[in-house]
Amino acid sequence: MASNLKKWSAEFLGTFWLTFGGCGSAVLAAAFPNVGIGLLGVALAFGLTVLTGAYALGPISGGHFNPAVSVGLVVGGRMKASELPGYIIAQVFGAIVAAWVLYLIATGKAGANITDLATNGYGEHSPGKYSLTAALLTEVVLTAVFLIVILGATARRAAAGFGGLAIGLCLTLIHLISIPVTNTSVNPARSTGPALFGPHIALEQLWLFWVAPIAGAIAGAVIYKLLLADEE
Repeated sequence: MASNLKKWSAEFLGTFWLTFGGCGSAVLAAAFPNVGIGLLGVALAFGLTVLTGAYALGPISGGHFNPAVSVGLVVGGRMKASELPGYIIAQVFGAIVAAWVLYLIATGKAGANITDLATNGYGEHSPGKYSLTAALLTEVVLTAVFLIVILGATARRAAAGFGGLAIGLCLTLIHLISIPVTNTSVNPARSTGPALFGPHIALEQLWLFWVAPIAGAIAGAVIYKLLLADEE
C-alpha cells in the first residue's frame, strides 16, 4: 500500500502533466503558423496526458488527477472520504505549478501575446460565446459521463489493463465536444491553475468550473451505483 506522501506526489505529478500537456498544446502548438494542431490536436493531447499518467502513476494513487474525479470515486465507494482533502490539495497545487511553468515558457519570446492561457469560460469568455446555462449543462453532463466511464473501465469485471486507454479516449472525446463551449474543464484543478495566470474574467468565472464538474461527478457516480453496482 502506497504511503500518503507517494499518493499525493503521484497526484501532483499527474495533474501537473495533464495541465501542462493539455493546456500547453493549446497555448504553444494549436495556433502555431502552418503546423498548428487545432482542436483535434488539443483534444488528443489532453487524452494522452491522462492515458500516459494513468499507466505511469495510477498504480500509486489511482490516477485521478482531478478533484471532481476524486469526489466521484468517494461517492462511488472506490475511495475513502478521509483521503479526499490530501488528493485535492495535491491536484490543485500540481495544476498551479504547471500553469506557472507554461506561462514562463509562453512569455519567453519577443512579442509574446498571451490572451487567455487556455482558461475556461462562458458568455464572452466562451470560445463559441455560449451562455452560462449551456456551459453549466455541458460541464455537468460530460463530467457525469466521464465518471461512469471511469467506474466502468476500472471495475473488477472490466478487461484488465485497458482502463487507462478507455479513460484517455473518453477525455479526448469530451474535449472534441466541449472545447467550443467552455474550452473544456471537467476538472476544477485544470481550470484553477491557468485562471491564476490568465485574464481576470477567468477567475471571476472559475466558480462554475468547480461547481459543475463536481456536481456532474456526483451525478455520474450515483447513476453508476444505482444501475450497475449490484453487478460487480
